[in-house]
Amino acid sequence: MTETKDKPHLTRAHALDLLGQMVRIRRFEDKCAELYTQEKIRGFLHLYDGEEAIAVGVISVLEERDRVVSTYREHGHALVRGVPMGAALAEMYGKQEGCCLGRGGSMHLFDSARNFYGGNAIVGGGLPLAVGLGLADHMRRESNVTACFFGDGAVAEGEFHESLNLAALWSLPILFVCENNLYAMGTALALTESETDIQRKSTCYRIQSEALDGMDVVAVEAAARRAVRAVRETGKPYFLECRTYRLRAHSMFDAQLYRDKAEVESWRHREPILRFSEWLQSNNIVHPEDIARIESAVAAEIEQAVAFAEAGQWEPVENLKRFVCAEVGHEPGT
Repeated sequence: MTETKDKPHLTRAHALDLLGQMVRIRRFEDKCAELYTQEKIRGFLHLYDGEEAIAVGVISVLEERDRVVSTYREHGHALVRGVPMGAALAEMYGKQEGCCLGRGGSMHLFDSARNFYGGNAIVGGGLPLAVGLGLADHMRRESNVTACFFGDGAVAEGEFHESLNLAALWSLPILFVCENNLYAMGTALALTESETDIQRKSTCYRIQSEALDGMDVVAVEAAARRAVRAVRETGKPYFLECRTYRLRAHSMFDAQLYRDKAEVESWRHREPILRFSEWLQSNNIVHPEDIARIESAVAAEIEQAVAFAEAGQWEPVENLKRFVCAEVGHEPGT
């Protein structure tokens, strides 16, 4: 992809990359849902269907030195950031070969080598962590960017306001990314917030901000490129409200009694993969055979990831106190 300062130019190669990354997230999570019904994956499972354009559009413009802080709906963020699919799936299986040695599960994917700081099961819990990372960069005078993802439900938490306030007050290099999918678990935004325009909340803290169509990967990437450049140049925070919609339930346990089926179907016509692939084909940028190749490559990768997770080992019982209890007279981790 080539670009001017304000206007990116979409090349065929870059378009295929964006589409491929979104398809990779979608198909991986389809497989996760299937494995969950087979009880291969246990516990909670929160899927990202419909929101893929945000992870792909934002993380693609970050550098390796930048940090990513996510939520419990983080599989897509982890994959785009470079966490191997096999390591992510093995983690969901609870196997030692997982990215957290099988101890974190679906909601706690983590990879410090790739500057991916989780997965966080606490609503809004990643916001203070991002402030801490941003403060460290500020004190060291390093030009890194911390991208912090969170949902609209986190806006009702005290951490949201405290984190934005401190980031603005101390001029911290943080890109706040609100994935506004309109529902905090099963509660519509209008039932929890007197002001439903989330972008306006960031302006109260004098943080530069934008609201955008989170179902359009090109729009997300363009906004993220502007935002990351601003954070890196000024050292100050930036706020993106990406307006999106999750096509699946909040979690695999959710009966979705709080929203009408017709509403979900209306959003399916706006979902990012369908929308982007149709636009690319209508403009002769990609062709059906290109999409078939993407699907084939992703299917092969998923097959390998499942085999990797299935072949993984359970942690021995005698190791279960590792990282939990400190033992006097022993070296850490022994």
